Amino acid sequence: MRGAPGGPRVLLRRLREVMAEPVSAQDRLDRIVVLIAANMVAEVCSVYVMRTDGTLELYATEGLKREAVHLTTMSSGEGLVGLIAREAEPLALSDAQVHPSYSYKPETGEEIYHAFLGVPILRAGNTLGVLVVQNKTHRVYHEEEIEALQITAMIIAEMIASGELQALARPGADIAIRRSFHQRGVALADGVGLGHVVLHEPRVVVKDLIAENVEGEVKRLDDAIAEMRADIDRLLERGDVAHHGEHRDVLETVRMFANDKGWIRRIREAVTTGLTAEAAVERIQSDTRAKILRQTDPYLRERLHDLEDLADRLLHVLAGAKRGAAREDLPDNAILVARSMGPAALLDYDRGRLRGLVLEEGGPSSHIAIVARALGIPAVSRVEGIAGLVEAGDAIIVDGGVGDVQIRPAPDIEAAYAEKARLRARRQEQYRSLRGIPAITRDGTAITLQLNAGLLVDMPNIVDTGASGIGLFRTELQFMVSERMPSTSEQQTLYQQVLIEAGGAPVTFRTLDIGGDKILPYMQAAEEENPALGWRAIRIGLDRPGLLRSQLRALLKASSGYHLRIMFPMVATVEEFLRAKSMVGREQAYLRKYGHPEPESVSLGVMVEVPSLLFQLDEIASHADFLSVGSNDLLQFLFAADRDNKQVSDRFDPLSAPALRALRAIADAAARHGCPVTLCGEIGGRPLEAMALIGIGYRAFSMTPASIGPVKAMLLELNVTELANTMSTLLGSSEKGSLRPALAAFAAAHGLPVQ
Repeated sequence: MRGAPGGPRVLLRRLREVMAEPVSAQDRLDRIVVLIAANMVAEVCSVYVMRTDGTLELYATEGLKREAVHLTTMSSGEGLVGLIAREAEPLALSDAQVHPSYSYKPETGEEIYHAFLGVPILRAGNTLGVLVVQNKTHRVYHEEEIEALQITAMIIAEMIASGELQALARPGADIAIRRSFHQRGVALADGVGLGHVVLHEPRVVVKDLIAENVEGEVKRLDDAIAEMRADIDRLLERGDVAHHGEHRDVLETVRMFANDKGWIRRIREAVTTGLTAEAAVERIQSDTRAKILRQTDPYLRERLHDLEDLADRLLHVLAGAKRGAAREDLPDNAILVARSMGPAALLDYDRGRLRGLVLEEGGPSSHIAIVARALGIPAVSRVEGIAGLVEAGDAIIVDGGVGDVQIRPAPDIEAAYAEKARLRARRQEQYRSLRGIPAITRDGTAITLQLNAGLLVDMPNIVDTGASGIGLFRTELQFMVSERMPSTSEQQTLYQQVLIEAGGAPVTFRTLDIGGDKILPYMQAAEEENPALGWRAIRIGLDRPGLLRSQLRALLKASSGYHLRIMFPMVATVEEFLRAKSMVGREQAYLRKYGHPEPESVSLGVMVEVPSLLFQLDEIASHADFLSVGSNDLLQFLFAADRDNKQVSDRFDPLSAPALRALRAIADAAARHGCPVTLCGEIGGRPLEAMALIGIGYRAFSMTPASIGPVKAMLLELNVTELANTMSTLLGSSEKGSLRPALAAFAAAHGLPVQ
């Protein structure tokens, strides 16, 4: 470092000694600024710390007036210090006073200083403060001096993060590392969870920042990079990427970054300044994160995930640690936080201690969402950067009803959510009191309420909710949580257990609905421009008959002595259903030929979710034993609006006239042919929507366990005759917008609980 009595290695050694001294936090910070000023031949060294209100407070100084400490403050963006905090970038000026952002604080006595060098104090990409050196002369600060100050700022960042400086904060001026903040994501599973953060992929905590042997650290880094690259290569060669929750193209990108010479060079240079290999990785990644988070380019922000994954892999190799949380050490009231997660990983955790789930990735129709709802775990997704914003053990609140996440909440916010959770628990208790009451409307219309399921853990919900059975059992979940294709016997075992635990209640098994966004980890994904409209569900089954026949044989064998109900998904033509039906017939003939016991009876149904079936309703209703409406897919295809795309998902209301007319056409056709019809989509589990569906002829629904109580409470107060007349009038009118306001008015006028 030019002009300095000692380079960064000397400074780091002296800082290590100061950090080990048994002194107060203020004394330690005061000694640190003296050391930095001397090492950099600067007349001034100052530390500004970010407070929870976003202002920066002078915490220590060498060279400015001491009485200004804990008195001088500035907002983020104010002055040169505020500019550095906002931009998270170093700033070196030979004459600070001519800069347009220069702001003079008279109590500091800094008007005599011209040269200015400031760097952000960063941790995990978040700005915790600003470190500044100043000189009276018009001095030019060189790159190595900027680098040295950045490395020193990392030491101060860890001091702030440890909470040591919190004792210096005045009442109401807490430092920002513990600040409360709110994030809004996408609701996955209803409920309110209060607890503490558990990171699904725990970060390596870097404790040793300063190297004892720099050459040894460089070798450790090079060895770890080589091992990490080899690990990634092995994963790609083996194809075993889904076990880690990553698709192959993502891992390919990570490998590209792992071989990026610029990234490796920057880490190696950081090590040569005197940092440990772990601290160097952490420092470069924190700088990168801070820069990318302030970019608006979505591509760059996406690449942040890849770089963070890479840095995390390298840190784990250096620390000799395994990736993944210690499932057995899960604390009580755990809120799981992750970038992404597969359903199998969630099932590994102790559900008795899990109170919530927060993800950066994953939509409401993803399998992780389905599993979270099945387990009754409040869940929120698409919370940008959450895995990097929290620390293990942080207090956190998850509101799965609206998609809110409160990190390190203030006492009043925590109290409000605790009361909300208590109110919800009391309401659920009221709903449980209805479970033994038949689902019959006030004017005597019986409504069948069943459950959507996909796992054995769902089955006790039949008794808990008073549901009449399982209207949709998603068989693909068994395939999704397995690392290999389940054998016919393994499938048979599951289906037998499901029927046993159903206790005689009907169960409708949907055959494999894979493809699109439901990629099995051990199957090669087809390259498709639009997977949702591509090779999926029954199309795969008909093209790969061995897969479908194996499942059909397992279902038939498992149902010996039971009535078996099989439903085929994504059927677009009557001919597809007839082909699937003939496959069932061949498997039944096989069982008879070899003397296997058969089901008492078999019913075959179709899931109406492709709009083409709306123009074949009479034909399909005459061939199928029953129909099930998959309203989630049907409505997104009907309006060409991806339900996982926030820009269009709320653009079309399922309670609009076009949607309700399409749904009414299905109910009418089923009635004409005496073909039972059940609605299985999400809208059937919302009281107002369920009310409208009853008004157009639906008498059977399948929904999540949490929806049974609210829907039953509504229908017990409902007069279907009055509602049907109102629905007929509304759908016969020229109303162009949503019918939701008119339906809400009907519910209010008749005292129906639909909220």
